[in-house]
Formats: sequence, structure tokens, C-alpha cells
Amino acid sequence: MTDQLTNRLFDFIESSPTAFHTINAVRAMLLHAGFTELSETEPWVLEAGGGYFTTRNMSSLIAFRCPKKDFASFSAVAPHGDSPCFKVKGSPEMKAGDGKYTKLNTEVYGGMTLNLWLDRPLSVAGRLALRTEAGLRMQLVDLHRDLLVIPSLAIHMNREANNGSKTDPQRDTLPLLGTGEADLLAMLAEHVGAKKVDVLSHELYLYNRQRGTVYGAGEELIAAPKLDDLECAFSAVTAFLQSENPENCTVCAIFDNEETGSATRQGAGATFLLDVTSRICQWAGKDEEGRIRAIQRGMLLSADNAHAVHPNYPDKADPTSRCYLNGGVVVKHSTRYATDASTAALFKLICEKAGVPTQDYYNNSSAPGGGTLGLISGSQAAFPTVDIGLAQLAMHSPYETGGREDLRHMIDAMTAFYRSVFAWEGNACRLG
Repeated sequence: MTDQLTNRLFDFIESSPTAFHTINAVRAMLLHAGFTELSETEPWVLEAGGGYFTTRNMSSLIAFRCPKKDFASFSAVAPHGDSPCFKVKGSPEMKAGDGKYTKLNTEVYGGMTLNLWLDRPLSVAGRLALRTEAGLRMQLVDLHRDLLVIPSLAIHMNREANNGSKTDPQRDTLPLLGTGEADLLAMLAEHVGAKKVDVLSHELYLYNRQRGTVYGAGEELIAAPKLDDLECAFSAVTAFLQSENPENCTVCAIFDNEETGSATRQGAGATFLLDVTSRICQWAGKDEEGRIRAIQRGMLLSADNAHAVHPNYPDKADPTSRCYLNGGVVVKHSTRYATDASTAALFKLICEKAGVPTQDYYNNSSAPGGGTLGLISGSQAAFPTVDIGLAQLAMHSPYETGGREDLRHMIDAMTAFYRSVFAWEGNACRLG
């Protein structure tokens, strides 16, 4: 039986088929909670105790609360809102099968196991750039129905399929749209009440339509699309909204394009976090030295899921630092992560005081894992940072597995972090 919190996570994932929709869902949560939306292109008028947020490119968002002008430091959490998938190319329709079929031309976004996307009901979502009388406007779109399938080649025609074969993304993973004439952009334009001729450009992605589910003998496991990293994004926003801090400015930042390197203007490698914290400090009357002190006295949780020990491949995990589903929040250590001894210790101490279990993750030295946004964001706003996440299986699959109890563990840990009054002072940290 699915509990209310798990259902809320599944609802959030279902409303977030693309990074644009993720930010739209978070934006709705913030507005419902009484937060004020700010534009990066307009002056900001802030008040002590107020809640605010701003977005960039419709696909990244930073929310914050300042308790007072002389706040001590920043307490920030940063997950990402994008996930590996297929992106639709321009003029995507392609005739195939003697002209009897229409398929879509796509490209790979992020790193994923391509053949896991085969034989699944898929749909298309993203945004359209539409011509208007005044210029143009950006329009979210989601067809929200079973529209496509990437059909696999029958075993009779590929007898070596079970012996390992290379998947060609320009041939093997193009989805079938229909058996007759089909025009995707015309369908999308009609769906939002526009005309195809007015679609000047688009950013469209395929997504898995299957809803999350609870499974396991004791109903202790969950499976859903995009657990990496929407589970952390949902946890961060939930914890942020239920937390207040009398001394620190709390920040929730959701970045785009982590799966492709974070180098865009809406990615963690851009100035977005630096720009927002600078404007907060300007309102608070802090000079450049004051801004640097507020960052260096604070901390950032770089929140991105981690690999659990796999039941069929236990040898792929590190021999001594091993993480398990429902084992608690993972503290991630690697030369590719921003975690150091001091930030790991402070986060563990906060979790210990809150009664939240933690576990340490290291990569198997023969199989280095992926990077996170922690190190990348530090190139712009150099927060003391710890990389955290939740243990999961099948990362970057279109349907991933996690531990049901871990969602509560993460929300409780982030809530405790947001509520903690702390500040780094040289080689020590004061924790109230």
C-alpha cells in the first residue's frame, strides 16, 4: 500500500517529464506556500523573513529565505532537475519501412543504457518557442499520452541479442510514431492552441509514461522514472518549505543540465547561484567581504543519488564502503566529489542529532562513478560542500529502484540541516 509521502513523490515525478516541467512543479509549490517570484531582469525588493524565488531559462530555480539582514551564513541544498533521455531533433519525422511508417529522429541526452528504453510506452514533452504579435513566447507542452514505442528487433532476426550487441543511437533507438502520415510539431502546436507555422523552435524530450510503484515482499521498495535526481529535488523542496532558521539564509537551488556537464547558463557551472547570493547580500548591506564570509561560514548539500550494492553484482561495489537500500542518507566520497572530512563530519553530526541514519559511499576503484554538481558549482560560489544522495539501483535506467524508507530519511536530514544554526570559524564549526 502506497503511503501519502510516497504518492506525493510519484505525483511530483509524473508532473515533471522534463526539467522545464520540474521547475514549473516546484514553482507551483512555492507560490502555494506564499513565496514571491522575482525576475532576474528586474530590481529586487526584499524584506526580512520573506520567501522568494527566481528561475533561469525555465529549467533552473533558486528559492531563499532571509531571516534578517545581518544573517550569519547561507545554508544551501542543490539537486538537479534533468535526467538522461532522448531529445527530439529538428524536423524529426522520418519515413521508414517502404514509406509505411513514420518514426522520429532523436539524439541521446546524458549517459544511459540505451536498450532499456525499448518496448516501453513513451510520450513527448518540453517547450515550444511560439511566434506572437508582440514577438515570441515560450510554451510548456506535454502530450501526456502513450504516443511512441521504440520497437526492439525480434530475437529471430538477431540471434546474438543475448550475447551482447552494440546499440546504434541513430538506428536502433528511433521511436515509432505511426503507420501513416504524422506531424509531431503540428500535434504539439494544436495541443497548446497554436499553429505549426508559429513554432519557431523547440526543445522536446521523450519520457517514460509508467507511474512509480511500491514493491517488495514487505512493500519496502519503490520503482519510478527519474529517481535520479527528482527524489532529491522533491526532498529538498519539501524540507525547505517546512524549515525556518533564525540565523542563516536558507537556499534551495535546482539546476539543469547536470547530466551533460552543467556548463550551460542554467547549469551549476554558471553564475546563477553566485548571482542570487550576491543580490541577497547587496540587499542585506554586506560588502564583497561580507558575501565571501557568509558563503564560507555556510555549507551546501550537493544532492544526487548514489549506487546501492547490487544483488546480482555485489563485486561492483567498493569492498569496504557499501551502501544499501533503506540504509539511510549516503555521504559520497570520491576525488570527483566535493566532500571533505570537515563537511562530511558536520553533515553526519546534524543527522546524528536528528536521528537520521547515514552511510558512506566510495566508488570501486576499478569502476569510477559519475560526477556531481558539487565540484562544478564550487567554481563559481565556493561553498564548503558535501555530496549526499540516496542509495538506488539501475541508475540512469528509464525505471529505477530505491528504498521506500530512504525518502523520509532524506527529507528529515535536509530539514535538520536547514534548521541548524552553524557557522564555520577557521578550522572549527559552531553548531547550535
